[in-house]
This record gives sequence, C-alpha cells and structure tokens, in this order.
Amino acid sequence: MANVQVVQRHAHLAGAVKLEFVNGREGKVAKGVLTAISNTRRGSGDSREEESTAIQWTLWGKQAENAAEYLGKGSHVNIVGRVRNNNYRDNEGADVYTLAFTAEEIDYLDSRADSEARRTGGSDRQSASERDASASPIANRPRKARNDRTSALTSA
Repeated sequence: MANVQVVQRHAHLAGAVKLEFVNGREGKVAKGVLTAISNTRRGSGDSREEESTAIQWTLWGKQAENAAEYLGKGSHVNIVGRVRNNNYRDNEGADVYTLAFTAEEIDYLDSRADSEARRTGGSDRQSASERDASASPIANRPRKARNDRTSALTSA
C-alpha cells in the first residue's frame, strides 16, 4: 500500500495532545493523537473566503511524548507526515474507508514563553513573555522596517 506525503503549515492545535501507551512489538510504546487546524483564504475582494482544514495526526514513540509535554491547545506547528488509505469491513458487513495521518516531523513554532503559558493555562503568558524580553538585550532595541515597500503596506 502506497503512502502519500502531506504537509500542514501554520496550523494550531484544537486541543491538548492525547497520550496513551499501547502494546508494540517490543513492549509498550507511546501513541499521541492531536488535531491540527489550518486556515487558508481563497479569492479576493468581497468574494474572499476563509477555509479551515482539520487533520487528526497520530504520533509514535518519543515524538508523541515530547508533543504531549510541550504542546497544548492553540500551539502553532508545521507538520510533515504521510497519509494512508485504510479499509476494513465493520460488524454489519459494510466496507469502511478511512484516511490515517501519521506525523513524521513536527516544527514547534511558538516561543518557549508562549509554549509554557499555554501549558500552564495562560495565566503567566504576559509575564513569561516579559521575562524573555527583559532577559535579552536585543529585544529592547527598536525594530527596523525591512524596506520602504513593507512600511508603506503596513501603514496603509
């Protein structure tokens, strides 16, 4: 059965990672399940519409354990994985067709402070960001515009 590579960019998690330990070939193995949502915009002007795509990903082993520890609801990620077409016959004899998404790579896009704030319930979010900003001398410097064209677009 062939696998197809799937890339989900700029997604955010719909909830916490669900972690469980299942029996594998060599003993217990971690299995994590997360739902990532990507928003895309199609069209232009008044006909511009937003479309959301939610994919439920399965993670295995250490990757699943790390995701459960460091990711929470709202975390921003990029995911690269594979999709597989599964089919089976249910108890009533009907054919059931499903798609199974397995994550191979996950990029954690949030800063450490944002990640910590999401895991602790968001009460420390501002204070964690402020702590990171005050710890870095570069963070206190004013930012320069990338170029005149970018400045014109953002001020309009």
